[in-house]
Amino acid sequence: MSDLHKLIDQLPKAELHLHLEGSLEPELMFTLAERNQITLPYSSVDEIRKAYSFNNLQEFLDLYYAGMSVLQTEQDFFALTQAYLEKARGDNVKHVEVFFDPQAHTERGLPFSVAITGIKKALLAAQSEHGMSYRLIMCFLRHLSEEHAFIALEQAKDYLPWIDGVGLDSSELGHPPEKFKAVFTAAKKMKLKCVAHAGEEGPPHYVEQALNLLKINRLDHGNRAMEDPGLIERLKKEQIALTVCPLSNLKLAVIEDMAQHPALDMLNQGLLVTINSDDPSYFGGYVNDNYKALTEALDLEKHQVVQLAKNSFIGSFLDNEDITAYLKEIDRLAQLHLPPTES
Repeated sequence: MSDLHKLIDQLPKAELHLHLEGSLEPELMFTLAERNQITLPYSSVDEIRKAYSFNNLQEFLDLYYAGMSVLQTEQDFFALTQAYLEKARGDNVKHVEVFFDPQAHTERGLPFSVAITGIKKALLAAQSEHGMSYRLIMCFLRHLSEEHAFIALEQAKDYLPWIDGVGLDSSELGHPPEKFKAVFTAAKKMKLKCVAHAGEEGPPHYVEQALNLLKINRLDHGNRAMEDPGLIERLKKEQIALTVCPLSNLKLAVIEDMAQHPALDMLNQGLLVTINSDDPSYFGGYVNDNYKALTEALDLEKHQVVQLAKNSFIGSFLDNEDITAYLKEIDRLAQLHLPPTES
């Protein structure tokens, strides 16, 4: 193992772009299907993994929504969340800001309470047992109407103490951020943080809409913002964090090769870029896998890896005191990995 890979393993990190439903591993999918007496269109774990070959975002989403049909009870959502948190802890992730898609479950006839209660119990257990901090972000599905998003926001009112923010995910093309201006305005009035997927497959002006109309605090993906110099300058000036997901981008053909990933260019231009796993079960890797893939493909140097780890906390919704403590810990570990001096 290279020294940089060892450092990646040891650095504390935050994950800011993780869809809990996208962390559903095939083994757990089969376990839950059997428990809930659901017949899957696959005969084995290997057959599911072979299906994880996508040409674009929509092909992935079709399988993603089919897979979550096994999530039926509070216990299922607890198991899903707990399994992800164990993987994250193994990657030395100290803080998570996770997404969940309530509409994908209420559309299937589950009460809003089922998913959020199971998820919350697992987050609290990880905090109590392992000291992992968290934020919970409820995402609106952009392929549905804004009216449907308002229904989800209304359902969330009884659980507002548990919810830290709202997001916008699902099929990006044809569903610009402006479609959800009113519901994000309502969420802001409820003191919720706002994030949104933009500029993954959608054009740069989707990023602009997310900033201007949705008033986002953080940008999910944002790759195509790099096509607009004015947008780059604005993101730099306002220090809007970008939650990029390298293995996801490769798997969904947002990039053709990891060597084409814009993360290093973002970093070099002073953007607050962070590394995340998105839907790790489907895209072949959790946080450390993403750091390592990027490090190898872009030949990242130690100071760049360290900055990416720092950015993960700087871009988080943690209190300043907690952020400062993590930055000091990262500096301490980085010092321990100094190259030997020449005699």
